[in-house]
Amino acid sequence: MQKKGLLIVLSGPSGVGKDTVLKNVMSKDGGIRRSVSVTTRAPRPGEVDGVSYYFIDQSRYDEMADRGDFLEHETVHGNSYATPASYVEDLRVKGLDVVLVIDVKGGLCVKQRLPEAVLIFILPKDMNVLSGRLTGRKTDSSESIAKRMGNAPGEIETALKYDYVVVNDDLEECSCEVLTIINALRAGGEQVKEARKFSVENNKQKIYELISGGNLI
Repeated sequence: MQKKGLLIVLSGPSGVGKDTVLKNVMSKDGGIRRSVSVTTRAPRPGEVDGVSYYFIDQSRYDEMADRGDFLEHETVHGNSYATPASYVEDLRVKGLDVVLVIDVKGGLCVKQRLPEAVLIFILPKDMNVLSGRLTGRKTDSSESIAKRMGNAPGEIETALKYDYVVVNDDLEECSCEVLTIINALRAGGEQVKEARKFSVENNKQKIYELISGGNLI
């Protein structure tokens, strides 16, 4: 019988590099798939419908939510996002590990509904780096950036409820750390110990430092 794939949630504040990290992780491992979420927000330059997201209007979104089609759904920064439950389940049944790139509220909702879900939070090295990335990608207004930065400390504090944390100071290193966690959980048994150094329990100080405005050394 085919072993069911892992369900992994990848979260972090806006600008931390979640999409870039996952893209790099997937380039190294063919057994990982990204769940394609639905959203009511407008596409950003370069985004493709059905690949980046399923872009839908609010009325259709509301219909799907009312039918219970979503594994989780949230409104973030004024836009609605959701994870199609059947899409995720179909991939996992095929033995593929599915990664959901969603916000912290959605992540905790998934964990409550499916306790086997693995929650990984990506931390920035410091808040200045986070602000610089948001400004540098040139897709958000100054008001949007201010709103996202204002939300960041609360999002980072929620990482205390996650399973694992990694710091995205170096893309390659961060990607390898995420893969280490995934491979350890795939193997199970004694190999799970390989992921423990990234556990929230062993990295609380990093979270507290960022919440207080400090830098990670």
